[in-house]
Amino acid sequence: MRDSIPSYEVAVVRPAGPPPTTALYATRLGHRTAVFEKEGGRHAAVTHVHNLLGVSETVSGSELAAHAVAQLEHYGGEFYPDTVEAVTEIGDEEPRFRLEAAHATVDADRIVFATGFRDRSPEVPELERFTGRGLHYCLHCDAYALGDGPVFVLGHTESAAHVAMTMLNFTADVDLLLDGREPEWSDETDEQLRAHPLERIDAAVTEAYEGSSDPDEPPGFGGLAFSDGTERDYLGGFAMYGTAYNADLAAELGCALADDGAIDVDESRETSVDGAYAVGDVTHGQNQTPIAIGDGAYAGLAIHKDLRRFPKSLEELDGESAADDRAAPGAPPDLRATMRHVRELETHPGLREPSPEQG
Repeated sequence: MRDSIPSYEVAVVRPAGPPPTTALYATRLGHRTAVFEKEGGRHAAVTHVHNLLGVSETVSGSELAAHAVAQLEHYGGEFYPDTVEAVTEIGDEEPRFRLEAAHATVDADRIVFATGFRDRSPEVPELERFTGRGLHYCLHCDAYALGDGPVFVLGHTESAAHVAMTMLNFTADVDLLLDGREPEWSDETDEQLRAHPLERIDAAVTEAYEGSSDPDEPPGFGGLAFSDGTERDYLGGFAMYGTAYNADLAAELGCALADDGAIDVDESRETSVDGAYAVGDVTHGQNQTPIAIGDGAYAGLAIHKDLRRFPKSLEELDGESAADDRAAPGAPPDLRATMRHVRELETHPGLREPSPEQG
């Protein structure tokens, strides 16, 4: 049965999201690589990708992900639109893992968790449907779009208080909404808040309502209604109720977690389990596509140095007069064939395949 299971050097497990950089690096560095990606994911819901040089602000998260998958496959990586349900160690002396997904099972020498995290949603009727169109979670991504407009920050914790004060860099009209809850910030933070020109509203938020919008577009966000009978129009705002790391698979494999639930990694993005790596939001919660891309590059290079066949170390060459020339090239034949094909496409532009946007 083992022979019937597809085998890879690198397998990346991720939700639908930003480019699978580790997989791209591993593939272009000559390693047979697979990416498993479940349907959906927080990045797939993003209507505009921000802070990514060279990528237009009109590109959505799902469009960027589709382009990234096409790029991966162009270089010889394989893509499974499937949800990984379990990862187990099957190696004896060397790292080896088995990934069991809903519709496929594969083996891999190295595993990379790029599983991200999820935001805790506010308990306000109708508000969640405005995600990305009025309701936001990432200050560094979306504060720019709310400049000079009336803005809300929904929450009662330290993070909510500091986001509300930070938003004063972008607009003079900021409301901190406690939604009927007692504040959980420190006395020092409370003193800071009172010294900043923002309004604190204690009443519970009862509903989000629509504003005027283009008839050809989804209904726009209008504002929020409160338990005291008032309504307030807003351009948009942030919900700050914390996050939950998608680290269950890694934890079940035995990977150590940080106190906040993130996967603990070293400089190479390797976990406490030999051969298992983790990259992106699931390791630090930064919620930034460029940072996740950088993490992926670090891991891709580290995995390549770990897996590559050449150069042989002196210990490996001990007792041999020279490296066996039959072992070169180190990359598998199918990937080398793809390398030649891509080189032909780049040398002769007329042979190039259409981009995902061209169909």
